[in-house]
Amino acid sequence: MNALPEREAVGTLLRHVLDLLDGDVAKVYAELGLTDYRPRHSPVVRALLADGPMPIRDLARRVGVTHSAASQTVAQMHRAGLVDLSPGADARQRVVSLTAQARDLLPVIEAEWAATSAAMRELDAELSMPLSDLLTEIAGALRRRPFRERIADAGLTVPETTGG
Repeated sequence: MNALPEREAVGTLLRHVLDLLDGDVAKVYAELGLTDYRPRHSPVVRALLADGPMPIRDLARRVGVTHSAASQTVAQMHRAGLVDLSPGADARQRVVSLTAQARDLLPVIEAEWAATSAAMRELDAELSMPLSDLLTEIAGALRRRPFRERIADAGLTVPETTGG
């Protein structure tokens, strides 16, 4: 087993935890025969099921990721045959919808969602507070006062950059 990153290497530790969680979910998908399905697809599928077809920009907002991240995920899902793309209201817009192939996979995907949610509740019971609560609290604190400001307040002076 790999050693844990140093406690002070918080970004590395967060990525390590995400790799542990997503890695095992990806293994479950593979064991279920969902070889082209990734953990990052689930929020997109859930949003499209709840709200129907939508432009990538709206999907990004709904899922809580950047437009670029949503575009990359949608492109990956399109290559896997899980979503269709159609022109939107203007030439720049692409509307995303689930394919029949994705809808056929829903019973397996929904069973995995339910099992993953139950596993997360079990993990949360072992923690001092639920992981999602802690992450939400962290995100709120960083929105109120960005980490960059906290670094500067700790005494690191960074020279101003000029556009060039």
